[in-house]
Amino acid sequence: MRQVGIVGVGHTKFGKTSGSFLDMLCEAALLAMDDAGAKTGRRNVIDQVFVGSMGAGMVNRVSGAASAVVDSLNIRPAMAETVENGPASGASAVKLGVMAIASGMCDCVLVIGGEAMREVTGWEGTDFVATMLHPTAEYKYGLTLPSFAGMFTRLCMDRFGVESKDLSIVSVKNHDNACHNPVAHIQRTVVLDRITNPAYINATNPIVADPLRQFDMCPVSDGAAAVLLVAKDKQDELGFDKKLFVRVAGISSATDTHVVANRENPSDLLAVRLSAQKAYKMAGMGPEDIDVAELHDAFQILEIEESEEVGLFPRGQGHIAARNGETKVGGKMPINTSGGLKAKGHPLGATGVSQIVELVRQLRGEAEGRQVVGAKTGLAVNFGGFGNNVVSTILTTK
Repeated sequence: MRQVGIVGVGHTKFGKTSGSFLDMLCEAALLAMDDAGAKTGRRNVIDQVFVGSMGAGMVNRVSGAASAVVDSLNIRPAMAETVENGPASGASAVKLGVMAIASGMCDCVLVIGGEAMREVTGWEGTDFVATMLHPTAEYKYGLTLPSFAGMFTRLCMDRFGVESKDLSIVSVKNHDNACHNPVAHIQRTVVLDRITNPAYINATNPIVADPLRQFDMCPVSDGAAAVLLVAKDKQDELGFDKKLFVRVAGISSATDTHVVANRENPSDLLAVRLSAQKAYKMAGMGPEDIDVAELHDAFQILEIEESEEVGLFPRGQGHIAARNGETKVGGKMPINTSGGLKAKGHPLGATGVSQIVELVRQLRGEAEGRQVVGAKTGLAVNFGGFGNNVVSTILTTK
């Protein structure tokens, strides 16, 4: 199979976009092409464009986003498809890009993930995200992703001894990292005592979905991210020889039951575990090879549990590792150096691509202020639904 790698990355500022949804996608794409050195005269080397987005049609009234991007960027007649896989849309688009090159169909693929979620109200956004739940067994009864996360958190507290303070420790760590990430949505230091002290916790960190509080979950964000993928055997010919080739060593996905109540053990994240195992196998690596990880922490409990499911820590020990500072930059296993979804933001379709952009910057040594010294291999986990469709990616410079 052909080696596939990343030679260009682009990332808009997450938060509230000042332009249109399409403008945002194009901005990320242009940044990635410029980073790779694909100036105007050489953009015709792009064979395929994939756009990952969950709500472009539903929220932004933009269907066929990939076709619109190709035309806007004047890179016709490149092939174009839009990819929808809930919050895992971005990583799914990257996976398709890798498949297209590995198969020999393409030599160069542009992948963009994007979402403009702040065009609707908070209630409308919550309902839009909830549409990924089972339509008759879950959605129609008013279940939402925060409600599932609250129940999941309670199960983990009962089974593994996770405490509310553990979630806050993860949140504080991710906010600290985001302060060093210029594209993060929330660049603000959070003091642990201010969000855990019983004297004022209800004012500073109110309950949202018991036992989850406001600082235990991510904000609603707009944003886009992009990567330019090339075949290793075509890197020089296409003019990308001056860029470090960050190899996609492994990428895979897995599914679990759509209805969460049908799972044998609802406190397990089976699709996370299986997708990571398949990515490790493809890469010929294991958890011990990972230097830095970007884990999908739409809710802080997910960072803890995913870190165990992918083998970075033993089962039931993820929260202990966070307490001991092992997941900080400079710790044994740095997680979410970007600020994670918690503070960097979570524009659904952009998140999987954004995680990969952060890993590329870490492996290039470009993550100023949050750099993991000597990082050579990184893992990203992009979580779709409530764990019913998950994509894991391993990047390396080895």
